[in-house]
Amino acid sequence: MPVTGLGGFFFRARDPGALRDWYRDALGVGNGCGEGADRLDWAWSPESGPLIFEPFPADSDYFAADRAYMLNLRVRDLDSLLEQLNARGVAIETREAWDSQGLGRFARIHDPEGNPIELWEPPARD
Repeated sequence: MPVTGLGGFFFRARDPGALRDWYRDALGVGNGCGEGADRLDWAWSPESGPLIFEPFPADSDYFAADRAYMLNLRVRDLDSLLEQLNARGVAIETREAWDSQGLGRFARIHDPEGNPIELWEPPARD
């Protein structure tokens, strides 16, 4: 197959600059984020790992019906990130039913424009 990975995620925003800054400051996502030799000022260089690409049924209740997508971000230390987001006043939703030993732990937040974000800490690998 000629496709080698996800090259970008583009979406509309009422205030693109403010939303770009929020993602960078609150989550470390966006242009100039990342570590190591692959870091670029004009791109985000995330760590490699699993990426789920999955269309959901139109009537799915997995995320809000008025949204066409939910961004899922893989995180290293969910508890620490949730503490930081809580200090910023970000509303956080967690449910024990979302977590499993085989899949990992999950939390949900929304960006300032109401877009849903799922935070996913995959299980530790031995």
